[in-house]
Amino acid sequence: MTDTALTGTRRLTGRQMLNKVPEITLFFWVVKVLCTTVGETAADYLNDHLGLGLTNTTWVMAGLLVLVLVAQFAYTRYAPGVYWLAVVLISVVGTLITDNLTDNFGVSLVVSTVVFALVLAATFAIWFASERTLSIHTIVTSRREGFYWLAVLFTFALGTAAGDLVAERLSIGYWQSALIFGGLIAIVYAAHRRFAMNAILAFWIAYVLTRPLGASIGDFLSQPRDDGGLGLGTTVTSVIFLAIILAVVALLTATKLDRIENRLVTEHVARPGAIPGDARRILVVTDKTTATPALVDAVRKRANEGPAEFVFLIPNPTETAFDRGSADLTQAEHLLSAALPALQQAAGTEIEARVATSPNTYDDITAELDSGSYHELIIETPPPHLPHWLHADLRARVEHLGYPLTTVTASH
Repeated sequence: MTDTALTGTRRLTGRQMLNKVPEITLFFWVVKVLCTTVGETAADYLNDHLGLGLTNTTWVMAGLLVLVLVAQFAYTRYAPGVYWLAVVLISVVGTLITDNLTDNFGVSLVVSTVVFALVLAATFAIWFASERTLSIHTIVTSRREGFYWLAVLFTFALGTAAGDLVAERLSIGYWQSALIFGGLIAIVYAAHRRFAMNAILAFWIAYVLTRPLGASIGDFLSQPRDDGGLGLGTTVTSVIFLAIILAVVALLTATKLDRIENRLVTEHVARPGAIPGDARRILVVTDKTTATPALVDAVRKRANEGPAEFVFLIPNPTETAFDRGSADLTQAEHLLSAALPALQQAAGTEIEARVATSPNTYDDITAELDSGSYHELIIETPPPHLPHWLHADLRARVEHLGYPLTTVTASH
């Protein structure tokens, strides 16, 4: 079945910029856990050792966070030093929000956990409704960045409440808690790698779980031996972890190992020869499928309607860790080689074809549209029995971009 939507020009949302967050590498998770640990120990240090009290500590850290976020939003691309300083401060503020609710207002941890879970879910729902993607690889406007940092704040608050709830209700030790939360993260990773859990869902679950993991590590190192810790104290623990964070961030700044560059595509055939001046440039995309007869028929029909130049794009179907791109294009190249002859025959001309490095179809489409001048899109989506959570409504998301669109459901 084919549906066509004719709309106006593409609508951009917010100031355009290069991606504002780092690539999801091992460095990302290491620094994230370190920042979380500092959030736990630094909050305790400021509150208890400096005598600021919970309320004053909250106001001071919130003010510093606002200043750093102003600097973060002012940048037009990812800056490791500013970004990770914002994460450290937001981890402290997220911890203090939960502590204030518990200690100053008597809100139970059960209520805090449920409320923050609902607030985080609402944040994701509004973010998705507005931007049609929750991928952190597309933080390229100020509005998306605002949603991102709001979600990060609530993940820290939720992680604090859930972690304290588990620790108090189960009365387990610090290192045992660290093993539990580390094990849960390993399960999420395995579910993504082995059982096709959606990458974005897996990322945000792991992001929440790293908060109680880091807190458990911080408490184990800083708390007295009589309470099950190593007795290093909050001062020593905070200094050690801050030093490690500074060293890693300095490495990332120098090497740029975690910088998401513009998405690259690999060309596999030469551009077509002479194309009539009034030809429409059409992007043809498959979404985790090969080019089935339904897509071939759609291309043939469009070619018969008037002059057209077709560009065939295949997102990389390789399963990668937490929505990352992959340099392994073997599977996508195989799909392209199998599909191209039939598509070129249907188009009646040679077709320019590319393989994207990313497995995220929507992100690949927007990146391709940004890189060239297009007039229309033809997209093939999987059958209804093959849903992809948070990627299922690709048609509605692409319609939001404002191009004339034809969608077909993959046939056999």
